[in-house]
Amino acid sequence: MFPLWKAVLSESLLGYISWSLYHALPPMIYYFPLQTLALTGLEVFAVAFFSPVFLITGPFWRLANNKYILALLRLTMVGGDKRKEEASKRGDAVREAVPHHHWLLSGIAFGSLMFLTLWIFGEVSLISRWAVSGHPHTGPDPNPYGGAVLLGLAHGLMLSFWSWSSVTRFAWFLVGLASSAGLLYLHTWSAAVAGNILAVFTMCVWPQLAGHFVSCLHPGKAMSTAMFAYVLELFFCVWCTAYKFVPGGIYARESSHLLLGFIMLCIGVDFLTGPKKDLSSVSEVKSKQTPLFKKCKNYIKLLLWLFVGVGLLGLGLRYKTYQKKLGQGVPKRDFSAMIWPFRFAYDNEGWSNLEGSANLLNQTDADFITIIESDASKPFIGNNDPTMWLGERLGFYTDFGPSTRDHTWGIMALSRYPIVKSTHHLLPSPEGEIAPAISMTVNFTGKLVDFVVAHFGNEEEDLDRKLQAIAVSNLLETSSKQVVFLGYITSAPGSRDYTELIENGNVQDIDSTDHDRWCSYIMYRGVIRLGYARISHAGLSDSEVQMAKFRIPDHLDSYVDNDRIVTDPSQVPEDIHFNPRFGSYKDGHNYEHIHHFHMSTPKYFKHRN
Repeated sequence: MFPLWKAVLSESLLGYISWSLYHALPPMIYYFPLQTLALTGLEVFAVAFFSPVFLITGPFWRLANNKYILALLRLTMVGGDKRKEEASKRGDAVREAVPHHHWLLSGIAFGSLMFLTLWIFGEVSLISRWAVSGHPHTGPDPNPYGGAVLLGLAHGLMLSFWSWSSVTRFAWFLVGLASSAGLLYLHTWSAAVAGNILAVFTMCVWPQLAGHFVSCLHPGKAMSTAMFAYVLELFFCVWCTAYKFVPGGIYARESSHLLLGFIMLCIGVDFLTGPKKDLSSVSEVKSKQTPLFKKCKNYIKLLLWLFVGVGLLGLGLRYKTYQKKLGQGVPKRDFSAMIWPFRFAYDNEGWSNLEGSANLLNQTDADFITIIESDASKPFIGNNDPTMWLGERLGFYTDFGPSTRDHTWGIMALSRYPIVKSTHHLLPSPEGEIAPAISMTVNFTGKLVDFVVAHFGNEEEDLDRKLQAIAVSNLLETSSKQVVFLGYITSAPGSRDYTELIENGNVQDIDSTDHDRWCSYIMYRGVIRLGYARISHAGLSDSEVQMAKFRIPDHLDSYVDNDRIVTDPSQVPEDIHFNPRFGSYKDGHNYEHIHHFHMSTPKYFKHRN
C-alpha cells in the first residue's frame, strides 16, 4: 500500500513542478520584450520547453548518467531505484500490449491539449475574464464562480473512465467544439457555461490523448513534436495581441479564433481516429506486473477530490472575507481618483508587484482607481488575475474590461463605492494595438458621478490616436454633467488629441499649467477640483501615479470651481491633504527608490478672492 501512495504523491509533486514551470517560463521570457516593445532575442530561451527531449540525445544522456548527476537526482527522487528497475521491466510488456499511435499526430494533439489547458484553464478566473461584460450584467465573478471551473475539470476526468463508442465519441467532440465556439462568441453567463462545458471536455480527453502519446513507438519524436506544437501555439497567442510589435504580426492580428479552431481540430482528429485505448490501457498492462496498481485509479480520484475540496474551501473563505470588506465607504462630498499604468503586476526587475501595489494603493487613500495594462489573463503574462486579487485585498468593487478575448492590454477599475453601471469599449484602432476604454457610473452614497477611463494606442499610430480621441471625446460629451476622465493618451499637453478631449469632450484639465506630462491625464467636468499629485513609481512600475481630489457640489447649476493654485498645504483644510507618507512638495523628478511626491506636486486649489 505504501509504495502506491508514494508513487501517487511523487507523480503529483512532479506534475505540480512541471505545470509551475509551464506557467512561469513564458512571462519570464516575455518580460524583456515588454520593456522594449520589440523582440529582444531572449525569446530563444523558449528552447527550455524542449528540455525533456534533450535527455534522449547522446551528450545529454551521458551527462544524465554521470555518477555525480545521478547522485544529485537520487536525492531529489521520492521513489527509489527499485521503481526504476520495475518500470524498465514493464516497458517491453507495455509496448507489446498497447496499440501504437503515429508519433506526429499524437505529438501535435498532445502539445495542443497542453496549451489549451494552460491557455483557458490555467487559473480559475480565466473563463470569467473571457466572458466578462459591463455592470450590472457582468457575467460570473471569478470568485466564487471560479469554483465551477474546478468542478468542471474534475468531472471531466471522472467522465474519462466511462466506455465510449465511436458514435458517442463523435457526439462528445461536437459538444466540445460547440463549447469552444460559445466561449469565443457568446457573452456573460452563456459564454461562461460554454467555457465550463469545454473544461469537462478538455479533462475528459486527457487520459486518451495521453495514452496515445505514451504508447508511441518513437517517444523522442512524439515529445519533440508536442513541445514544438506547444511553443508554436504559445507564440501565435502572443502574436494575436502583440501583433504591432512583432514581425508578421499583421497576419495574426486578433486571430485567437484560428488558434482555438486549430487546437480543437488537432485534439478531435486524435480523439476520433486513434485506437480505442487510453491511459488506463497502459495501467491495465502494468497491473499484470504490479497488482497494487489496480487500486491506483481510486487513489488518484481520492487525491483529486481532496485537491478540489481544498480549492473550493479556499475560494469560499476568500469570498466571505471579501464580502465583509465591501460597502464600508463613509458618506462624503469629497473623493479622490487616481490612474496608474503598472505593466501587468510586474516591477522593473521582473518580479510580481502585487503585494507592493496593494500597499501603495492603500496608502494613497484613493476612492476610485484605474490601472492601465492590467489584463494578465494570458499565458505569456502569467495567467493571473490582479483585478480579483487587489479587489479582495483592498475591499473595493471592481470592473475589468474589455474581455480578454478582445485582445487588448486591459483596464482595471477599483472603487470604494458601488459601481452602478459600466460599458466596455473597443476604440477605433485601424493600424495599431486595440485600445480599450470603460465608461461607468459610481454611487458616492447617493451622489452619482461618471468616470471615463481609456488607454490610447502608441505614439507612432497617428490615425489611431486621432480616431480614439474623437471616440473618447464623444463618450465624455454624452456622459452626465459630472464626469472625471482618467486616461493614458500618449500625447503632449496642447496637442491635437489633448485639445480634442478638452474642447469637444467639454472637460477641463486638472492642472493646465503642468506641461511636463506625456501619457497620464486627469480631466473633469461638474465637480470642484481640490488637489493634484504625482507620485514616483520607485521601481514598482515604469510609470508614476497621478491623483486628484474633487468635491461634489451641492448645487450643480450654481457652484464655482477653484481657480487658484497653492503648494503650501497649510492654506487648505487638513482633510483634503494628500497622505504625508509620500513626503512634501518637490520640484522635478524623484530618482530615489521610494514613493515620493515629485514634478512640482502636490498642488492644492482654492477659490480666488
